[in-house]
Amino acid sequence: MTHPTVILNIGQNTSLHESAQMQITIQCASAPSALDVSCFMVNESGNVPSDDYFVFYNQAADPQRSVILQQIENLKCSFVIDTAKLRQASVEKCVFTATLEGGTFAQVQKCQAIVQAGSQQVTYEITQATQETALIFIEIYKYRDNFKVRAIGRGFFGGLQPLAESFGVKVEGSAAVEVAAAAASPAPAPPTPAPSPKPAPLNLSKIDLLKRKVTLTLEKKMIEPIKARVAVVFDASGSMYSLYRKGIVQEAFERILALAALFDDNGELDVWFFAADYLRAPSVTARDFENYIARTYTLGSKGGTNNEPPVMEDVIRKYTVEEPDVSIPTYIIFFSDGGVSQKGKISRLITESSHKNLFWQFVGLGQANYGVLQKLDEMPGRYIDNANFFALDDISKISDEELYDRLLSEFPAWIKEARSKGILAQIV
Repeated sequence: MTHPTVILNIGQNTSLHESAQMQITIQCASAPSALDVSCFMVNESGNVPSDDYFVFYNQAADPQRSVILQQIENLKCSFVIDTAKLRQASVEKCVFTATLEGGTFAQVQKCQAIVQAGSQQVTYEITQATQETALIFIEIYKYRDNFKVRAIGRGFFGGLQPLAESFGVKVEGSAAVEVAAAAASPAPAPPTPAPSPKPAPLNLSKIDLLKRKVTLTLEKKMIEPIKARVAVVFDASGSMYSLYRKGIVQEAFERILALAALFDDNGELDVWFFAADYLRAPSVTARDFENYIARTYTLGSKGGTNNEPPVMEDVIRKYTVEEPDVSIPTYIIFFSDGGVSQKGKISRLITESSHKNLFWQFVGLGQANYGVLQKLDEMPGRYIDNANFFALDDISKISDEELYDRLLSEFPAWIKEARSKGILAQIV
């Protein structure tokens, strides 16, 4: 027996027919960017019991596998619910949400949540334009011995962070408010009986959010996941002083760290600073990224003019002498605000390293003199084209999506050519 499709409006609910599985699909006909879909499995208080019950692109199922993120496409994502397992789970409802990497839901066409329970189909379509970048579509909740679905249609400004926080997920950097509130409140009397300890909140850091944008860039370019060592080299000459003071170098560092967190098997980013001299700084992971630049680099300690060859030589030494590994590429992102000199030495180092598993991505900050870097595509004598250059007027104003798109414009193609020419070992 077939059943007609049930169309829900905001606030309406309907009972779902009993079935072993349900499929929930979030999709749209067109959107300004990819949909990033999540499921928050929440308890009676409306919070996730623990980080295991936040199902999203980086965690495709809960521990009991009662909710599984099965299909991920740019404009369509599907979940499968095992109803028997969900009945036993320590949650009361599953809330299905989506965020946009760019644009707002006012720019989305025919955006729907579809629930398929056996032969029954329930559809909720967004009919009112909303300027928010995050949206709760529907919730499926326990009702007596079965389930119901309710259309929510509630939006959030600011993307994933405020959405996650509304379900008790703590994004790193927001914990100070909770600590201050706890300190100002009187200590409660010991309850009887003692409740179960509150699970630790989910720490979804800024780096996690940036990693998703890197993944979307790879998907858009139809590039397979990349495994690579990642390094960043920062110009620390006197002309860079204002960018350090304003926190722009820290922001650039965090955006590059997301690449390392995604590409590297241990998530480490290797860091150098240079001016007249250079500093090989401690490697860093997403666990200790906050205020890394201020903690590691003493503003003005380098100063002076640009001197690229010594730091380039140290980078080459680390990856070809100290820690050689021809099975994996090394991606070096080199930031400079100009004043590039010693054309001959820089050209020689790039040419010599064209036989190595090193790719140099030079990024110019502002409109300045970048010398030899502006002519990398014409540089003769190299075994393989192992470098790229682009300049940015203001890195603080370029979107994450555009930055990652440009950073990954040549590196993936270099990996393929390097493997074909024996610079990198072939994948077995």
